[in-house]
Amino acid sequence: MHRFFAAVPFGLAATLSFTAANAQQWIQVEAQPTLTQATDAAQGYAAKLPNVVGFNLPGRWHAIALGPYATEAEAEAARRNLRAQGIIPGDSYLTEGDRFQQPFWPVGVNVATLTPVTPMAPADTVGSALAEEHIIDTAMTPVEIDETPAQARQSERDLDRPAREALQRALKFAGVYNSGIDGAFGPGTRRAMSDWQAANGYDVTGVLTTRQRGAVLAAYNNVIDSLSLAPVTDDVAGIAITLPTGMVGFDAYTPPFAKYSAKNGSDVQVMLISQTGDEATLGGLYEIMQTLEIVPMDGPRNRDSKSFTLTGMNSNIVSHTEARLVNGTVKGWTLIWPAGDEQRREMALAAMQTSFTPIDGVLPDAYGDGATQDIDLMAGLEIRRPEAAGSGFYVNASGAVLTSAALVAQCAKITLDDSYEATVTATQGGMALLTPSESLAPLSVAQFDSHLPRLQSEVSVSGFAYEGRLGAPTLNYGLLAEHKGLNGEEDLLRLAMSTLPGEAGGPLLNGQGAVIGMLVDKDALSEAQARTLPNDVAFAYDMEKLATFLSNNGIAVSASDAARDMSDSELVTVGRDLTVLVSCWN
Repeated sequence: MHRFFAAVPFGLAATLSFTAANAQQWIQVEAQPTLTQATDAAQGYAAKLPNVVGFNLPGRWHAIALGPYATEAEAEAARRNLRAQGIIPGDSYLTEGDRFQQPFWPVGVNVATLTPVTPMAPADTVGSALAEEHIIDTAMTPVEIDETPAQARQSERDLDRPAREALQRALKFAGVYNSGIDGAFGPGTRRAMSDWQAANGYDVTGVLTTRQRGAVLAAYNNVIDSLSLAPVTDDVAGIAITLPTGMVGFDAYTPPFAKYSAKNGSDVQVMLISQTGDEATLGGLYEIMQTLEIVPMDGPRNRDSKSFTLTGMNSNIVSHTEARLVNGTVKGWTLIWPAGDEQRREMALAAMQTSFTPIDGVLPDAYGDGATQDIDLMAGLEIRRPEAAGSGFYVNASGAVLTSAALVAQCAKITLDDSYEATVTATQGGMALLTPSESLAPLSVAQFDSHLPRLQSEVSVSGFAYEGRLGAPTLNYGLLAEHKGLNGEEDLLRLAMSTLPGEAGGPLLNGQGAVIGMLVDKDALSEAQARTLPNDVAFAYDMEKLATFLSNNGIAVSASDAARDMSDSELVTVGRDLTVLVSCWN
């Protein structure tokens, strides 16, 4: 099962709403993974606040809370007031304490006897210096009276380090600060404050007033509230991680993924990755992930023997995946976010990266009955398919490929056999020459024969009729019907053969296995002639046209010396070794 914890180990959380109006309320300000850290944190808050209690939580975490408060309204007013002053973290939230267990601080405290906190003015809790500030009201709206530059400098001096760091984080979120979060207001922070003031119509002083600081923090905290970042422990997947629970909710287990689908119209998705395996499993997952629609082709990616990261982006989504080997398992996650919402994505991404923790448990190889079975789906996720796929054939020992120009006319990326990238070196008269990005060693290279078979002789085409779905080319048989095209074209051969679009660009073979032409994209010819041709009519460019094009582009044509007809099995082998799946990706 998956559990949404109310504790946040690294200081990000969601403001939770409660319906029990009469229940006592607490403000949870943070949680720590060890008792020592939690005790130190509780003592630090207790030096400034009178109502600090530390509680054990289920698992290994410990919460630091303020309270109890008699009503939710009083607790929320106190939370906003203390948050505005920078005394408690901006992501502190309300809770009824239903997950609180035995208190560990103060030592010997009896929670049942605690009197609900009476709301106090800021001066009663944080000292006279803070009382002199113009504190933002509980809704984080600007006060009517702003400060003079001298007053702004004085109120700024009263900020402690956590409050200064919170302001730097908010300025970074606002896009005006790009240095480290150190609580030191040096030249970089001053420049960021000036830029924020200029962008928002204030006098540029480089020192924010209390009202301006409140506005900066409010914008940042509103985004945190919209994300509702909260820890999730998925016991089935064996992963603990902080997720934007305002944007996603658990959907289903489809190994190797635990799916958290979009909610509230967010279009955000999270996939937790969990499976048994080793380095080979990790490598296989790395390759498979790049075939999924949720991982666009453009973006940085990195892999070593123990882990990998994948980032993919297009005009619609930005996807980030991280996975690593952990004690005989592969654990990780994928965050899919709509493009154009970069600030919130980065906030959620940072939370997930910081909090990701593999725990006991791993998804089984299969989960549940009735899972969708489809060649285009992997664990229910759509596999990315090329925009078009067809055939080509090797024409030299380095792996250059001849194919149909129509197939590769408009491609962001071209691949050979789904493994090797290639570029278009030359095009002419419906032909295209492809050069692989790395030198290849094909099993076979085209051997050409300039002697055409007699009319009505049997010929064959090797091609990927089903655009790669079968994983290997097929051999299609027909007859040589005419040594020219229907309009008398001297460089065309007319064939009596039923073909499919995926075969276009494949080699036309004679009985000895020699190449005598290249199958033409019949649809392109039909459009040019403004006619619909019978199904059993096909065309191929003849060997002379192919040889001229290749020679003009530096490819030496090899002549065939075959003297006998091949058997069907021998022709199949020639076609298989010679023919290449050419895929066009966009």
